[in-house]
Amino acid sequence: MGDVEPEVKLEQPSAAVEPSPAWRRVQLARHPKRPHSLDYIQRIFTGFQEIHGDRSFGDDPAIVSGMARFEGRPVAVVAEQKGRDTKQRFFRNFGMPKPEGYRKALRVMQMAAKFGRPIITFLDTPGAYPGIDAEERGQAEAVARNLREMARLTVPVIVVCIGEGGSGGALALGVGNTVLMLENAIYSVISPESCAAIIYRDSGKAEQAAAALRLTAQDLQSLALIDGIVPEPGDGAHEDFDAAAELLRKALATRLEELSGLAADQIVQHRYDKFRRMGNFFA
Repeated sequence: MGDVEPEVKLEQPSAAVEPSPAWRRVQLARHPKRPHSLDYIQRIFTGFQEIHGDRSFGDDPAIVSGMARFEGRPVAVVAEQKGRDTKQRFFRNFGMPKPEGYRKALRVMQMAAKFGRPIITFLDTPGAYPGIDAEERGQAEAVARNLREMARLTVPVIVVCIGEGGSGGALALGVGNTVLMLENAIYSVISPESCAAIIYRDSGKAEQAAAALRLTAQDLQSLALIDGIVPEPGDGAHEDFDAAAELLRKALATRLEELSGLAADQIVQHRYDKFRRMGNFFA
């Protein structure tokens, strides 16, 4: 009898592993075609006039700020801008502000408070720029000053996280009476990759870290850290800029109307009480 040839078993291709819900949100928040701040500003506001410079060092293109009208009402807009293509991303420093950016933002917000204009901020940054030049010009001090001064503003402040809300880089524009997040935005003290590198000693475990960080809009609303979630069209805002902007416009109009009846001292107290409640687990 001849030798019997061994049976050859063909391996079946493994099914693609679906990302976890948290990691899927991270991917959508970072989608290369996702609308950025200027895309929303162009669609929601009219008569936007950009203000440049911090009157101390220079202008930071990572933060766009100025005066505009929202449904006919004068407002101030302060936003972090990432950039669309490679050239814009370098120009905008990938949306990572430097001290002069935060000082420019504060300058515009204080000007708005002087003239009684509500302030709307857009968060979209992986974090404040950590470079040596930023540290030399007082990065930490600029972030800390914004936190303190925003808490004292006597006009309504509405904050919207439209993409990535990265640590203090986002929080420096995030002290508001109302904090909203787009459905697929993320907001966290650290990026999933950095968290994984610290906790698991492996940045490749970013997906696992994303779930542990509770960084999605749904997680943050359940923890009472944000005030509302703005829905996105289809599978994400990148599918329809106009529809995404319209949904955000409606949410902003509703929230601004809720705050418009408060006096200056009530606005400050409202903001103070909001942040004092965070993390309070005692009656």
